[in-house]
Amino acid sequence: MEFEEKPEGNGSLVDENQLDLGAKHQPNGKPGASGKAKLSARQQANAKCDLPRKSLNRYTWQEIQRHNQKTDQWLVINRKVYDVTGWAAGILVGGKSSSTTLGKMPRSVQNEDVFRAMHPDPDIVRLYLKPLLIGELAPEEPNQERNKNSRLVGDFQELRRTLETLNMFSANLGFFFLHLAQILILEALAWVIVWHFGSGWLITMFISFLLTVAQAQGSFLQHDMGHLSIFKKSKWNRLMQKFVMGHLKGASSKWWNHRHFQHHVKTNIYPKDPDIDKGPLFVLGDLQPVEYGKNRIKFFDYEKQHLIFCLVSPFVIPVYFNLGSILEMCRRRHWEVSNSIPSLELDQDIAWAISFYIRYFITFGPFCGIFGTMMLIYLVKFLESPWIAYVTQMSHIPMKISKEENRDWFSSQVLATCNAEHSFFNDWFTGHLNFQIEHHLFPTMPRHNYHKVAPLVKSLCAKHGLPYVNKPMLKAFGDILRALKKYGALWKEAYCTHPEI
Repeated sequence: MEFEEKPEGNGSLVDENQLDLGAKHQPNGKPGASGKAKLSARQQANAKCDLPRKSLNRYTWQEIQRHNQKTDQWLVINRKVYDVTGWAAGILVGGKSSSTTLGKMPRSVQNEDVFRAMHPDPDIVRLYLKPLLIGELAPEEPNQERNKNSRLVGDFQELRRTLETLNMFSANLGFFFLHLAQILILEALAWVIVWHFGSGWLITMFISFLLTVAQAQGSFLQHDMGHLSIFKKSKWNRLMQKFVMGHLKGASSKWWNHRHFQHHVKTNIYPKDPDIDKGPLFVLGDLQPVEYGKNRIKFFDYEKQHLIFCLVSPFVIPVYFNLGSILEMCRRRHWEVSNSIPSLELDQDIAWAISFYIRYFITFGPFCGIFGTMMLIYLVKFLESPWIAYVTQMSHIPMKISKEENRDWFSSQVLATCNAEHSFFNDWFTGHLNFQIEHHLFPTMPRHNYHKVAPLVKSLCAKHGLPYVNKPMLKAFGDILRALKKYGALWKEAYCTHPEI
């Protein structure tokens, strides 16, 4: 094997679509000499690819699969092999990895489908991956690991190319402007009603309903922005996400991204997906309940966890989501300051969240008082919480939950997600998350295109014998409780058949 001299660089990854060489650091960590030169990421990536280079090391899949530990991590993207060990160690923040999507992808067995799914402009990421490049797959090795269905992988990649040709990844800005407008109109209408009619109990309940709708729709809108599916430039998506998540909802977009990207890359993989790793409150899937039962773990009677879900769902957003986000911002702020790490992005998150409470106290404080305004805020979050909890969990809790199986991207997402039927109300009520299969396959696709893509995805599932689950929304809600009851029964059986010694 021939060895290539590694290029200099710090391995930083960014998601901007444009680099300003005068204002930003170049890949070698040094600022640009000119304050005016601007090159697009695609131009720079292409220029680098055109440069002559020495032969790369060549590896087999068997060799690559040995490097799958925390202290030794390799990734394969488009037949290129990258050693991301140092980069992964360098992005730890307070003992947890950053929200950069690449860090959440499978160690050593990365493929192009995951990479393309999570990065709308892969050229910018490839530019910063260059210093980490150590080799390439040997010519006799297939594009994907040998245990994966090459025909299915090829068909899915062909489907993605078709969708790109049909401009399915281009957003209709008018669609998203109307969604933002409905949120702002509902917020303004609530204030006008209080200003005109006062803050009696009936008025308070009515404006709480209006604000609940605004908050839920805000959750769906910031979700679109977090996935970079609206604007072509990532920085505009990020800025608007901070506005919606921070100013309109009072939470941290960085905290949400950190958890949500893990969920997308490791959907229903226990315990890597934070959305289904809910122990000790809930035991999910066919494995976790049995583990808890065999080990005599009983924080409460999990046989009744389907009833517990109904009781705790109103508290998911005000307690877990909202307060958890605030505590995480404070914890990370303290850690970053004590370790002399620049925390401008985190400071912005905190400032946006504070602006939410300032806005509420300015608009509703004169009519409701300080205590009344706080009660209004948390009443709205209490009402919003079951809405979001049922919408987000209906597509995952009833589906396959397993340990890491290293499946191809298409199969892993189709088996772990399901859809609820398409209608104007269902689409609006769920923020188009009733198309979870399409959303998980193409996270950066604008949601208004899901219904156009669904028949093609369903056809590909039929061709390869994979289930495409699509059900009425009320049945999908009910399936959450039925699945929780089933998992509770598994725990009970394991618990009773393994008596305490």
